[in-house]
Amino acid sequence: MQGTAYTLFQTALGTCGIAWGDDGIVALQLPEETAGATAARLLRGERAARAQLPAPSIQRTIDDITALLTGEPRDLQHATLAMTRLPAFHQRVYAIVRQIPPGHTRSYGEVAALCGRRHAARAVGQAMARNPFPIIVPCHRVLAAHGRSGGFSAHGGVTTKLRLLAIERAALGGKVPAAAGLRPPF
Repeated sequence: MQGTAYTLFQTALGTCGIAWGDDGIVALQLPEETAGATAARLLRGERAARAQLPAPSIQRTIDDITALLTGEPRDLQHATLAMTRLPAFHQRVYAIVRQIPPGHTRSYGEVAALCGRRHAARAVGQAMARNPFPIIVPCHRVLAAHGRSGGFSAHGGVTTKLRLLAIERAALGGKVPAAAGLRPPF
């Protein structure tokens, strides 16, 4: 395959999108207000991408994401990510964050320490804000100090982050966020 391919797929949260190339997955997009908006955000910077049926490895990732978003624990370690265009620090952060299992969280400071840069919590936050692989690199599982939610760059912001954590039954500040009432605008 040459170039970038993509597909949109339905989840419990709405229409998600995934783009891939020869080196693996290049982007994953959580739902926007419309499927068209999801595709547009997924493909920013990938103008030559073409819609295509997913290869079996991509379909496996889609199936696992779909199941995860219904509350079924899934391991996405099998998903190959194309990270060569990303800064080395971001690659390290993403590798560490991928190790956080569903239902668990870490703080920005803990991730920074695991990267060997214990005072780099803000840099970890910046890497999370630029994460092109949400869910696969579960940035929603990274919290601010003392269990506070911190930010979230996906559509719906912190409400979406809290909804993802509620789906996974993750503790937030010692409490599991309630799924009721956490309805992002998509």
